Amino acid sequence: MDENDQKDIMDSAKSSTYLNRMIRAAKLDVTLFEEVEKDHGSLFQAMGVVILSSLCAGVGGAGKGDGGLALILLGTVSALAGWYIWAFLTYYVGTRFLPEPQTQADYGQLLRTIGFSSAPGMIRILGLIPGMTVFVFFAASIWMLVAMVIAVRVALDYSNNLRAVAVCAVGWLVQILLVMLLVALTGGIPQLPV
Repeated sequence: MDENDQKDIMDSAKSSTYLNRMIRAAKLDVTLFEEVEKDHGSLFQAMGVVILSSLCAGVGGAGKGDGGLALILLGTVSALAGWYIWAFLTYYVGTRFLPEPQTQADYGQLLRTIGFSSAPGMIRILGLIPGMTVFVFFAASIWMLVAMVIAVRVALDYSNNLRAVAVCAVGWLVQILLVMLLVALTGGIPQLPV
């Protein structure tokens, strides 16, 4: 076996591990979230999950007739920014205002676990099926929310889901207020040229 064969095998193993991680995240496998919490090298994988999930949403949303490449790209950039901000908010609220005695977390842990909680959003590509867009997007939103609560609970070392739900709710409210403030300061939601 030459060096290229060994590299191909390693690339294949990494790919299957990555695919396996996305599937486990979509299955709401708590051990997956514990694994990526500890794996400092999985940050770019988490970012990839966020990007893939947002691309699936963009393509699936095209089933409604509105979209286009510019909107898909804007959605992807927005998803990355939202992931980054959301992880910071949950980190801050969870470690400063609602920690449990055993809470030991850093920002990277939240980025990694929350990134993988976007995996269920990949089903939004099924929004391309006529008449299914709203249902698929609604189901994906609920599924992603449950994954996010698990991700937050694991990353913040909480003993139950209730505190994780509270952190998510507070973080969501703060993020909505920040978006509203940004929209107000910039004069409204910008329109894409058609």
